[in-house]
Amino acid sequence: MADTVREIERKYEADDDTGLPDLAGVGRIAAVAEAGTEDLDALYYDTTGLRLAADGITLRRRTGGKDAGWHLKLPVAPGVRDEVRAPLSEEPPPELTALVRSRVLDRELVPVVRLRTRRTVRVLKDTAGAPLAEVAEDAVRAWPAAGAAGAGEGGAGRAGARWREIEVELLGEGDTGLLDEIGRALAAAGVRPASAASKLERALAETGQGGDGSAPHTAGPDERRTDGSGKAAAKAKSKAKGSASTQGKAAAKGAAKGKGAGKKGQTAGDVVLRYAREQVRVIIELDPAVRRDLPDAVHRMRVATRRLRSAFRSYSKVLDRAVTRPIGVELKWLAAELGVERDREVLTGRLREALDGAPGTLRLGPVDARLRIWSERRRAGAREQLLAVLDGPRHLSLLKTLHAFLEEPPLRKAAGRPAPEVVAGAVLKDYRRLARRTEAALAAPAGRERDEALHGARKAAKRTRYAAEAARPALGRPAKKFARRTKRVQQLLGDHQDSVVARAALRELATQAQQAGEGGFTFGLLYGREEALAADRERALPELWRKVSRRKHRAALRP
Repeated sequence: MADTVREIERKYEADDDTGLPDLAGVGRIAAVAEAGTEDLDALYYDTTGLRLAADGITLRRRTGGKDAGWHLKLPVAPGVRDEVRAPLSEEPPPELTALVRSRVLDRELVPVVRLRTRRTVRVLKDTAGAPLAEVAEDAVRAWPAAGAAGAGEGGAGRAGARWREIEVELLGEGDTGLLDEIGRALAAAGVRPASAASKLERALAETGQGGDGSAPHTAGPDERRTDGSGKAAAKAKSKAKGSASTQGKAAAKGAAKGKGAGKKGQTAGDVVLRYAREQVRVIIELDPAVRRDLPDAVHRMRVATRRLRSAFRSYSKVLDRAVTRPIGVELKWLAAELGVERDREVLTGRLREALDGAPGTLRLGPVDARLRIWSERRRAGAREQLLAVLDGPRHLSLLKTLHAFLEEPPLRKAAGRPAPEVVAGAVLKDYRRLARRTEAALAAPAGRERDEALHGARKAAKRTRYAAEAARPALGRPAKKFARRTKRVQQLLGDHQDSVVARAALRELATQAQQAGEGGFTFGLLYGREEALAADRERALPELWRKVSRRKHRAALRP
């Protein structure tokens, strides 16, 4: 079983002759307690192309110290990482390798660096003796491991490296303000912020290791990092990016022709690929978060799959549909699998809120228990099924396809044209589709036919909104406002559709309660309230659409 520890720390480096200051009296620190010395021996694993290092992730097997075992460190924010731990074993444990599958795909994880560290630990305490932070002074030696490219037998092919590092990590009641105060005290003593975000990063730099370009990196279109910066990671990222730095032959030609024509010289290919890369990055990065069952991870990953699929359809003049259509099919499948548990959770929450809002005198029978039973039956096996999907061959194939898409984007001729005219045309085309569906829904007779028409208009509104959001780098504020307006339509129609789904569930609950001899009065009451809510949204739509569909909003998009 893997455990997770949140690390909030700052890293520093110092020359051998630089002494550490006495930190007692800094901020809330009242005392500094010696906690002994440890000898640590760590073997770091990665692909031969350093895919994990490219994304600021480390996987190691470490002996010595109080936390010997396997450690997987996943970046959360600058200076913040989640360390997922598993017991010692000879090979990387499956519960950790599953968390990096979206990055490494089916490539083998091999030893790349070996670190031996003599660590001296001091605990910083407040006046009550409670620990605030821990200072680890490390004397580090590093060598290429036997599995590293060019390392030779036992890592003998390259020279080793040594350095002195200081880590300050929050404990217990400590806060980041305290880290700032400690940092100032260390700086005054001649201690420098570390040049690398991790020991692995520095070891890779100082032992001369790089990647093989076997996979495109996933840090996003603007090359953001979530865990700081450093020379070795930049090198690993550059190596791992490979041919992804070129956006295909069509993009290269188009960028040259369109340079200076769009906003800041952007081509349509630049803008659309930036958006697509961001969605792929989110899908890949959230894969381990979904596996760990982190809050909102499933929803965010599902949204990213929908955004990417929508971009493929909206920007068909930029991206070849012959290539993106099959990817879209797989993205739709993944979104559906992700939605099983999410939809149940959202629907149950809606029904629970409705029940809680009903007067006690109208809550007849064991309605709470009936809802709980209904929800648990729908939940049974959903989590296990989702994990099986993420571990399965179809998901792996989709991940490979997404990596390949980034490496060789299927750009069409229009990708080289100035961005504003191309993306504005795509947004307006989606708007016309939304207008047709909305007007058809308003004209449809009340009942099931109108419900289905409004649901279709909702999906069109979402697609238009996503297209406008993707166009913002080229069209600026008008695209932002257009997306905000269409989002209002989407939300109103979403409320209506949620009511349609809720009414179906309430009818099912009432039927089950009736069959069990409990009576379905309360569920019928809630059904009527949902029906009234839907009618209210239908009455509000014409006025909202009148405001959103004003010609001037569309005119503002045109370059």
